[in-house]
Amino acid sequence: MAVLVLEESQRRKWDSADDLLFYAEPRFVHHLDQAFRQRLTALYAERIPAGAVVLDLMSSWVSHLPEAGRYERVIGHGLNEKELAANPRLDSHWLQNLNLNQELPLPDAMVDATLMVAGWQYLQYPEAVAAELLRVTKPGGQVIVAFSNRMFFTKAPLIWTDSSDQEHLDYVASVLKAQGWGEPELISETTRAAGLLGVLGQNGDPFFAVISQKDQAARS
Repeated sequence: MAVLVLEESQRRKWDSADDLLFYAEPRFVHHLDQAFRQRLTALYAERIPAGAVVLDLMSSWVSHLPEAGRYERVIGHGLNEKELAANPRLDSHWLQNLNLNQELPLPDAMVDATLMVAGWQYLQYPEAVAAELLRVTKPGGQVIVAFSNRMFFTKAPLIWTDSSDQEHLDYVASVLKAQGWGEPELISETTRAAGLLGVLGQNGDPFFAVISQKDQAARS
């Protein structure tokens, strides 16, 4: 049973239409810049062990995993079949609207690492999702939630649209802790833009991440 953190008013979003309609057409574009993506891939290389079972939640046509990374299995989830089918890192995938149904079709304690990039900001019931992730994660496994300051504004709940970057970090951490995840590590960094813009001193998309582990002694 998920421990509630948000008030009902904080779950509202400007566009209340079915998310499947919004994501019906594939978007084969990068929603975050090269500097952010490089930092994310470097983080994955540091934190995800070889041979891990990886769950890429709220994924798309790219998973940002390091090319040299070798994993037992990478499972993808999202809302657009064409995007997921085009992702070369996924061994399997499924479609599910997590704002309508938060129960994951996965057995207990099967995942070593769950990745969520630029996705948490669209969850209306993050508590239930975090509780399900804890269930499907092996003891000692981890969740890595990464995001920047970009969003589809009308699809993000008010808890996200009305908060600052630091408040986003604190909010994600508070939801994870409430469901029984370990003390979260918060990462907040500036990035240097790629190419000439970086040479000229321009920053890229800011990089934020929340990382938390499931207790080694926890039961699934």
